Amino acid sequence: MPDDGKMRLDKWLWAARFYKTRALASEAVEGGKVHLNGQRTKPGKDVRVGSQLQISKQGLEWDIEIKVLPRQRRPATEAREFYSENEDSRLRRERAAEALRTARLATPLQTASKPSKRDRRLIHRFKQENG
Repeated sequence: MPDDGKMRLDKWLWAARFYKTRALASEAVEGGKVHLNGQRTKPGKDVRVGSQLQISKQGLEWDIEIKVLPRQRRPATEAREFYSENEDSRLRRERAAEALRTARLATPLQTASKPSKRDRRLIHRFKQENG
């Protein structure tokens, strides 16, 4: 833990593995995806143990309280110990993740190009057999 008991918000988000890079963490904070103690903030704002964060990322939301200010980025298993998430937030996030997973399975797979000759033959054969 740093000696002065505070750490930059973007650095904490990166160290706690919410974002792959500090630049992505900064961008998210500036874009309003991260709120500190209920307020919009800047990436350089200092966070302390006990600070409350609301993080929105890819359709999921976390309501967490900071427990540890790490000296460096740690493995994901250790990074989960840097914060505590309230039970209501965890349940909402799990339901949202399940809904996203279901929606992803329901949408057809998009290909980058038109079907090949082999693909067209298989489509034609499928339509002949089922139609």
